Amino acid sequence: MERYFLGVDGGQSSTVAYIGDEAGRVLAAGKGGPCNHVGAAEGRARFVSAIETCVGEACRNAGLDPVAVTFEAACLGFSGGPDDKRDLLRRMLRAGRLVVTHDALIALAGAAGGGPGIITIAGTGSIAFGRNGAGKTARAGGWGYIFGDEGSAFDLVRQALRAVLRSEEGWGPPTALSAALLDATGATTANELLHLFYTDDYPRTRVAGLAALVNEAASAGDAVARDILFNAAQQLATLAAAARAQLFESGEPAAVSYAGGVFQSGLLRERYRSLVELSDGNRFTDPMYGPAAGALLEAYRAAGLAPRLEAVPEG
Repeated sequence: MERYFLGVDGGQSSTVAYIGDEAGRVLAAGKGGPCNHVGAAEGRARFVSAIETCVGEACRNAGLDPVAVTFEAACLGFSGGPDDKRDLLRRMLRAGRLVVTHDALIALAGAAGGGPGIITIAGTGSIAFGRNGAGKTARAGGWGYIFGDEGSAFDLVRQALRAVLRSEEGWGPPTALSAALLDATGATTANELLHLFYTDDYPRTRVAGLAALVNEAASAGDAVARDILFNAAQQLATLAAAARAQLFESGEPAAVSYAGGVFQSGLLRERYRSLVELSDGNRFTDPMYGPAAGALLEAYRAAGLAPRLEAVPEG
């Protein structure tokens, strides 16, 4: 009898499911909406809908009945954390082994192809997470936008606005970030922009969405924007180093990768790479797979299997 495995990446913008067979071949994929919060009734309904939609679509694409199928093992990773979702998923899915975890683990599993290593994730927030050959895990960062998230997209914009405020008040150098941020938001002064970012019209995710402006200014030669990017790369590399120190001996080989929209900046990514490789034993690698494939690899791992993935969808 054929055994099937399920991997799900549940995030703030979308939820992606992969179904694989026993040999490691990805049979089908499905996509649903965001599912990172389940506390309120509205969030719970959105969570249930996202899981049912993406898993149901993947099942149908694989020629399986989503109501009748029992997975040999399933792994689901969420950006909002796993604790408030476990009981609900046990009622929603039929799986011999059910792993409910966080997004950093499945991102690392995907990037490292299921092997040991370290990943630094920098999107709206930031965190570094690692796992060694013995299966021990460790993290650094991920404290949220008030007390942490160094090098994140939100932090890039925060540092950009600080630079614009200093420039406007005359105690900082001029920067192209001033015109870029004002044009993007419709504000007329840095002070107006500051107050705009404190309103409900600009939640943290919307502010973080302006981070690309920092990369654009840096790429065009703005020294202030370049320094912001390079400082962010330093902070992200420091998070990776902190995670490494908890898991690997000095000089011990370790693959170090990355994930998240901040790393779309070639300037930041290259700076991060050069800093990471200063540590003896580190080997910088581009991600092998995305987090949905990582979740599927963790499902195989839960069943005691370690197949090489085949037919992994692009993107």
